[in-house]
Amino acid sequence: MTSRAALLCAATAAALLAGSVTAAPAQAARPAGLSWKKCGTSDQPRLQCASLKVPLDHANPSGRQITLALSRVPHTARASQGPLLVNPGGPGGSGLTLAGYVASALPKSVAARYDIIGFDPRGVGRSTPALNCAPGHFRPVRPDSVPRTPALERANLERARSFARACGRKYADVLPYLDTGSAARDLEAVRRALGAPRISYFGYSYGTYLGAVYAKLYPRRVHRLVLDSIVDPTGVWYEDNLAQDYAFNDRHRALMAWIARYDTTYKLGRDPAKIEAQWYAMRSALARKPAGGRVGAAELEDTFMPGAYYDGYWPRLAEAFAAYVRRKDTGPLVKAYENVAAVDASGDNGYSVYTAVQCRDASWPRDWNRWRTDGWKVYAKAPLMAWNNTWYNAPCAFWPTAPLKPVDIANGTLPPALLFQATDDAATPYQGGVTVHRLLARSSLVVEEGGGNHGVTLSGNTCLDKHLAAYLSSGSVPRGAGPADAVCAKSPEPEPLKGKSASPGSRGSVLHGLLGFRH
Repeated sequence: MTSRAALLCAATAAALLAGSVTAAPAQAARPAGLSWKKCGTSDQPRLQCASLKVPLDHANPSGRQITLALSRVPHTARASQGPLLVNPGGPGGSGLTLAGYVASALPKSVAARYDIIGFDPRGVGRSTPALNCAPGHFRPVRPDSVPRTPALERANLERARSFARACGRKYADVLPYLDTGSAARDLEAVRRALGAPRISYFGYSYGTYLGAVYAKLYPRRVHRLVLDSIVDPTGVWYEDNLAQDYAFNDRHRALMAWIARYDTTYKLGRDPAKIEAQWYAMRSALARKPAGGRVGAAELEDTFMPGAYYDGYWPRLAEAFAAYVRRKDTGPLVKAYENVAAVDASGDNGYSVYTAVQCRDASWPRDWNRWRTDGWKVYAKAPLMAWNNTWYNAPCAFWPTAPLKPVDIANGTLPPALLFQATDDAATPYQGGVTVHRLLARSSLVVEEGGGNHGVTLSGNTCLDKHLAAYLSSGSVPRGAGPADAVCAKSPEPEPLKGKSASPGSRGSVLHGLLGFRH
C-alpha cells in the first residue's frame, strides 16, 4: 500500500500527536497498562493517544521491544461493550485517524458503547521502528511498466532487486518479525494492556486477513468481528495479486463506460471501446513525453488505479483525461497525479511494510521466468495493471528473509462474524468474501450487488450500515439461504462535477482518503 492523499477528500485527516510511552516492556503474562493523553484534532477533538511496548519476537517476550502507536475515542455510554479495534488495510496502512472516523460515522448510540481503538501496526507510521527501505523509490519518472524491450525489463528488475537489497541492509534484524502472525499477536498484547477479556475488531481489505488470523489464534478473545472487502486467504499473496489484475481491468472499463454516458460533458465519444483506445493512446504518448516531466506511463497507471478502488474519483480522472485528449492540456493530469498517486515519506513507509509483510507471509516464485510468463499472460487479457502490479510486488522474488506458511483461517470456534463484500470489488475480488464466509462457521455475508468500490461500510450505503449497526449493537446477523445472507443495492455512481469549485466532500471520499490504495 502507498499512503496517498484522496483526490476528492473534503478534509485531510490531521496528523496525530505522538502518544506517551508505557513504563515497562511487554511480558508473556500481561503488558503494562496504557497511559492515554489528549491528542485531538479539529476534526476529531476526542481522540486520545498512547503507545505500547511489545516484543519484536513474541517467542522471546523478554527480548528486544518495539513500540506500537495507539489512538482511542473512549466510550460515553454507561454500559460499554469494550474495545473495538479498527484497521484500514495495507499491509502498511496507518489506523490512528481511522478510529476518529469510525466513531463519527457509526450511529451515536453504537459508537457510545465502544472504546474505538486505532493503531499503527508494527513498522508503520508512528510505531517504532518505522520502516523506510528506499526513500524516493517511486520518484517520477519511472521506467515504462510494460517491458516491451529487454532494457525496460532490466531497468524494472533492477529497481525491484535494489529495493529488496536496501530493506535487507537497513532492517535485517527486523524483517523476520514483520508478518501477519506477529501483527496479530500484537493485537493480543493490546487486548491485555487494555485489560479487556475480549475485543471486537473491524478491518478493511488486508485488515480482514489480519482480523481473521487474530481470530484463529485467539478465538475465545473475540467479541465481534467485522470484515469489509475481504482478502481471499487461499491466494496469499502471489495468486491474490494476479486475480486483482483482471478485476482492476474490469473496473477501468466501467470508468470508460461511465465517461461514454456523459459524452455531453467530456466529449470523448459514446463508445466505451473507442474511449479506452484513446486512453491507451494517451499512455503511449506519455511514455514518450511525460506530462509536466512527471507523469509517464507508469505514473498514469498509478493515477487511474484509485478509480478502481472508489468511483468517487471518476469525475476528476475523466476531466484530466479529457483535457489531455481534447486540448493537450497536461495540467489537470499532473494535478491528479499529485493528489492521488505521488508517494511521500508516509507512502515510502507504507510500501516498505507492505513488501516486508507480504514477502514474509508466504512463498513467492523465485524464478523470474514464472513472473514473466504470468505477467504477459495476464497482460493479454487485462493490460491496465498487469505489469504495474507485477513490479509493485517483484521485490518478493528477491526478498532476503525466508517465507512463512499462510495461516489457515478456518474457524469453528468464533461467535458469528459479519462479512461485507461488493460483487465488483477490484482490490479484493468477490470470491474472497465467499471463501471466508465458508471458512468462518456461523458467519454472515452481506453483499453489495453490482458495487465496485473497495471498503463499502460507513461510506454512505444505508442498507449496509444498518446491518453493521445492528451487529455491533446486539450481535445480530442476517441469515439467508444462498451464498449471501443479505443483499444491498449498490451505492449510486457519481455524476460529473458542476463547476470548477465542485467537490463532493462525501463520507465515501473521506473514508477512502483514510483507507488509501494498494491494499
